[in-house]
Amino acid sequence: MTAVPGSRQFGTPTPFSAVGSAVTTLLRRLLLVPVTVVVLAGCAEPAATPSAGQEVLPAEKVFVETPVVEADASGTSATLRVSTDIDMACAVVFGRDESLGEGIATDADMGGGAHAEHQAVMRGLEPDTEYFYRVQGSGADGNLYRSELMSFRTPAAEASPTPGANAALGAEVVDVSSEFSDTYAAAGAVDGNLGSEWSSAGDGDDASITLDLGRPVSVVGVALRSRSMSDGTAVIETFTVTVDGGETYGPFDAGTAAVVNEADFTGQVLRIDAETTSGGNTGAAEIELYEAP
Repeated sequence: MTAVPGSRQFGTPTPFSAVGSAVTTLLRRLLLVPVTVVVLAGCAEPAATPSAGQEVLPAEKVFVETPVVEADASGTSATLRVSTDIDMACAVVFGRDESLGEGIATDADMGGGAHAEHQAVMRGLEPDTEYFYRVQGSGADGNLYRSELMSFRTPAAEASPTPGANAALGAEVVDVSSEFSDTYAAAGAVDGNLGSEWSSAGDGDDASITLDLGRPVSVVGVALRSRSMSDGTAVIETFTVTVDGGETYGPFDAGTAAVVNEADFTGQVLRIDAETTSGGNTGAAEIELYEAP
């Protein structure tokens, strides 16, 4: 805390005893000011620090069941799912050794509020590698919670099932049904990064995105890796592709895992429409359009 001195005016000097009395009074007042420690749930660097005297409770006390980690077949991401018997704002901190610190995955709930069904996607992982993690956060009851150290292993990377280069990578987004926010902009669906994603603002089955590939492309495979929410909403299950404003192809299978569908069409401006979904803020973590070799 930085003290701001008052202005000084020249004139009759203040007696030393009066200065001493004023300083003593100020110090007494400062010592009486309470200090509040603000805890940000889910922050990994540094980890959330409790206020003086506040106990961090075992997260296992509120887990309905043991957390489940579902690793992607690529070995580069994994989703933690856990239910709690109280509403919580939580996250998972992870790393390749017991010190953790390599990353933090926050809950998929876009509102950032407390709830009971939790899903956090850990991205940027290495295949065939053991990872350690803790679940931590703040409960609606005002308590802090942190789990025991747990671990999982990513699978070895599978051989790429892709038939050619991904022409959608870096494509221009020329139209989109809606965007939840700048953080969930449509460009996140074609940047090659599963850590970013496009989310509509509650479009459900009406979600759509139109891409300009910059040139006519002969497409032989299509994939849409859907985003999802912890409550099971926002998942695109099937989608269609309309080529240059004309013929529509599909429906093709989608979902939260990578599913590459065979295709056979040529076009430059492609509109991707959600066909069947679980509703809500539907969108895509990545859209892939593979061209013929």
